[in-house]
Amino acid sequence: MSFGRRVAVSWGIVLLFLPILYGSLAVGSVEIPVVDMLRIFLGQSPQDPTWTTIVLTFRLPKAVTAMVAGVALSVAGLQMQVLFGNPLAGPFVLGISSGASLGVALVVLVGQVGPWSRVLAASLGAALVLGLVMLMAGKVRNRERLLLLGLMFGYGVNALVTILLHFSSRERIQAYLTWTFGSFAGIPWERMPLFVGVVLLGLLLALGLAKSLNLLLLGDMAAIGLGLRLQRVQWLTLVSTAMLAGTVTAFCGPIAFLGVAVPHLARSLWNTSNLLRLLPGVMLLGAMLALLADWLAQVPGQDIVLPLNAVTAMVGAPIVTHAILQRGGNLG
Repeated sequence: MSFGRRVAVSWGIVLLFLPILYGSLAVGSVEIPVVDMLRIFLGQSPQDPTWTTIVLTFRLPKAVTAMVAGVALSVAGLQMQVLFGNPLAGPFVLGISSGASLGVALVVLVGQVGPWSRVLAASLGAALVLGLVMLMAGKVRNRERLLLLGLMFGYGVNALVTILLHFSSRERIQAYLTWTFGSFAGIPWERMPLFVGVVLLGLLLALGLAKSLNLLLLGDMAAIGLGLRLQRVQWLTLVSTAMLAGTVTAFCGPIAFLGVAVPHLARSLWNTSNLLRLLPGVMLLGAMLALLADWLAQVPGQDIVLPLNAVTAMVGAPIVTHAILQRGGNLG
């Protein structure tokens, strides 16, 4: 793809992004006119003073959370697909989401279902599984075997979660299931610096690894022949993915499909596998699709909220299907 076409595609996505952002802030159970939206952001009073609270206290932090989470999951998914050479790999293939689920299931079982207790438990659970995977990564040189080990850890942890829930009360099972639906609405402004800060660290590490992961596209032996320290790159990629996906899971719950779908859509739109070119596109698309999914989950004009994971699957599944058909089954 020529440079001019890449620029045109990028600007087209930016122009599409803007009305989605406006819709997430202005449209919902209460619709806010454009003029009043401008007044709110200029520090002036809208027709209804409560609109300022609705936008700045509830909708804006939720929109920021959605965008940051979309960026984090999409970059994590891209890294996993390149690291393992597997087009269906996502940010949770190493059991990170399962570890977070185990932590949340434990606190739900003992009745501690406050927001901070869930965040802390999910973080510790994800860190525990990551630690086990990192320990195995030092002994397993083969990327495919490491992927299989991660999947086995995930299955084992999910079995423990199922057993814990079997002995839980109906109310606590409901609390856990609500968490598994995923939500971008649980991060107020006071928690935002921690959430965004950890994601930024993970993104900086991902950007630093882009050239090394590009070498992996040539194959292990070719990359090692060009001077790549494979085990070091594996470790750092796992740490970056854990920071990105683990943080989102801890704060927002397990958000499905974005990490798998967005990298494929980016490859189709920009027609490249070069991570230095893909990463900006993946970030932009991830933020936009997460925002769109959250907006659709609110069912604009209604007072109901759909499970976020159901909406991300409805958005993501057609994207992956289109990528498979367009690329003739070759998603690499």
